[in-house]
Amino acid sequence: MAQRDTLRIAAVADIHVKKSSQGALQPLFTQATAAADVLLLCGDLTDYGTAEEAKILAKEITTALRIPAIAVLGNHDYESNQEKELVQILTDAGVVMLDGDSYELHGVGFAGVKGFAGGFGRRALGAWGEPIIKNFVHETINEALKLEAALARLRTPQKVAVLHYAPIQATVNGEPPEIIAFLGSSRLEEPIDRYRVDVVFHGHAHRGAPEGRTKANTPVYNVAQPVLAAAFPDKPTFRVVEVPVASEALA
Repeated sequence: MAQRDTLRIAAVADIHVKKSSQGALQPLFTQATAAADVLLLCGDLTDYGTAEEAKILAKEITTALRIPAIAVLGNHDYESNQEKELVQILTDAGVVMLDGDSYELHGVGFAGVKGFAGGFGRRALGAWGEPIIKNFVHETINEALKLEAALARLRTPQKVAVLHYAPIQATVNGEPPEIIAFLGSSRLEEPIDRYRVDVVFHGHAHRGAPEGRTKANTPVYNVAQPVLAAAFPDKPTFRVVEVPVASEALA
């Protein structure tokens, strides 16, 4: 890093590690090591959210990845109620797990949350009516507040948001209209624009669009593996973005 003025960020989501995934991700992690300085794993790291799947992923990471990894969980990672075990297993493998937390690497700040659903813009679900609807919306609000708190702690010139759910509709367009509201929430967009985030990565929308922008023109990348495979069939299934780094951070 001493000779570079940018941090090369590789990002992928929805790798859905299964019991049968031994060895499957090693080529991807080897390619990411060669192409980038850090790898972001944007949720749905496992298929059924089991500790067994997490151990397989941890082995893939320790075997083939030679750059730092930063991750958030996705909805699949909660399926078996073993998310705490998943976090511990991946932390033990050297992955920085974010859940309303912030982390700095080479002068670039990362803030990460899973996020949640609720819809976008004027069509977003409101906290009104039955308690179950209010609880649903409050979950989204809580995730947005966690993201805001993580961003507020960063003092770096550049800020990166790591999510699973989408903060804008543009990157989920292409999915069936009936499920758009369950793929993200514009409530996540508000802290991103307020804290002038430089770039956002998310997954979850397997048939969405590869990129879009917030109201404040921050680039947002949908790095769900199926999206990247369809949009860039001749490239490895991760997205690389370079972020400027202050010269003193490289010393």
